[in-house]
Amino acid sequence: MLKLINGLLAILGGLGGVMVLFWALNAAVERLPDVWEERLKPYVFIGPAMLAVAVFLVYPGIRTIVLSLFSANSAEFVGFQNYAELARDPDLRAAIINNLLWILFVPTVAVALGLLVAVLADRVSPRMEKFSKSIIFLPMAISMVGASTIWKFIYEWRPEGTAQIGLLNAIWTALGGEPQTWLQISTFRLNSFLLMIILVWLQAGFAMVLLSAAIKGVPEETLEAARIDGANEVQIFWRVIVPQIASTIVVVLTTIIILVLKVFDIVYVTTGGNFNTDVVANRFITELFNFRQFGRAAAIVVALIIATIPVMIYNIRTFRAGESR
Repeated sequence: MLKLINGLLAILGGLGGVMVLFWALNAAVERLPDVWEERLKPYVFIGPAMLAVAVFLVYPGIRTIVLSLFSANSAEFVGFQNYAELARDPDLRAAIINNLLWILFVPTVAVALGLLVAVLADRVSPRMEKFSKSIIFLPMAISMVGASTIWKFIYEWRPEGTAQIGLLNAIWTALGGEPQTWLQISTFRLNSFLLMIILVWLQAGFAMVLLSAAIKGVPEETLEAARIDGANEVQIFWRVIVPQIASTIVVVLTTIIILVLKVFDIVYVTTGGNFNTDVVANRFITELFNFRQFGRAAAIVVALIIATIPVMIYNIRTFRAGESR
């Protein structure tokens, strides 16, 4: 109860503080001559946001780049030595391969499932549509740590002959198989794909909501024209609907790709990066807190930033291009 009260007080205090800040700045500007009021008023509202971005994003980013050029304890300048060591690190190379698999699998499957649900839900009654979409979207309300804990129980293993509390092993043993330590099976990177399913479960609802809105925005005239021309529903979907929502699909894909590049919670909670499941972001946590290698950890962050920037730029350009149509 005390934590709940503290959370509510923090929310009320934050909102109240922001309201008081803008009210005070606006009142101060309104006392100036009209010419200066007109010049300064836009900065009254955008200024605090720009300051917050500078303090909490720009400065830490620059500081991280600087720290990546220093030794483990940040006392000695070593140039690009941290980057060279990371390039030779086989564990990091394995993490990069895992990240590439995550990038290929998670966005593709999440968008495919989201698109499938969006299309199917659009063909049922409004009440069933709301219900089905709510069920699919519900995991979005769960944190990655919470979702990882839930799925860790699903993959749980118990010795043969004892009750299997893990859902997957319960089904597997009911079919006659032996209980498996699923998260330790690195053959064909099975355990990594099992971890990817957690993020797919979380992001399918996000993809569904955006794609459903895009599908509902497709003009009915184009669909009717396609039906009159003799196109069946499959042809209408691939040749009429998909081209018109292509920009939304790209935006959803790139947004999930950015999330995948940053994901570490799932790996950290379930396997800790062991059994060949490590990813780049979790490697940063390992270097920082386990090995106390601040320079190498900062270098990993810089590499992640560099990898994320092109995807973000492409995402923004695609979004703007879609809005301009």
